[in-house]
Amino acid sequence: MNALRIRRAAVAMAAAAVLPLALTACSDDSSDSGSDSAAGSTESAPAETTPGTDDAAATDKPFGPACASVPQDGAGSFDGMAKDPVATAASNNPALSTLVTAVKQAGLVDTLNNAQNITVFAPTNDAFAKIPKADLDKVLADKDMLTKILTYHVVGEKLTPKQLESGSYETLQKGMLTASGSGEAYKVNDTSNVVCGNVPTANATVYIVDTVLMPK
Repeated sequence: MNALRIRRAAVAMAAAAVLPLALTACSDDSSDSGSDSAAGSTESAPAETTPGTDDAAATDKPFGPACASVPQDGAGSFDGMAKDPVATAASNNPALSTLVTAVKQAGLVDTLNNAQNITVFAPTNDAFAKIPKADLDKVLADKDMLTKILTYHVVGEKLTPKQLESGSYETLQKGMLTASGSGEAYKVNDTSNVVCGNVPTANATVYIVDTVLMPK
């Protein structure tokens, strides 16, 4: 009898020792599961996003279909032109070679390069090609007439695209030109289209146009 009682007591003590260990293990598994669940919840949470400002930044950049033909790098690129005064910058753009020839012929290189905060409406080679060759040759040979035409393309302040939406501006030639439009479509004097606008140079903003402007 004594041996049987001793054996039963030993079994009871072993069971009492095992039970807390089992409870502890269950508690640990539950805690780990909860932690894994929380971690999974954190990882799957969507990241917060901030509305972009690309649209606002785009208003400060050159725009228009002809901008695609501007060299991507070098002195004739947008970055290169921004480092040089306007006459020098124009001389590095192949599409403006006729204009540059006319500016040199009129002796206006230094005038344009030394001016500050001006806007230049720069006709492309194709714009000059619209003028009959005999008439163009006549203009190029007449320095006074050429000077009047070229200075009519220059406004004595930097014009933003917003200002081109509607307005009249005095030119260095003392005549007035008008601008109208919105977005990326602007006209000057209702006849000449801006084909690449808001091009920065060291001392000017350039709007490349597809028709030569003629003063009245």
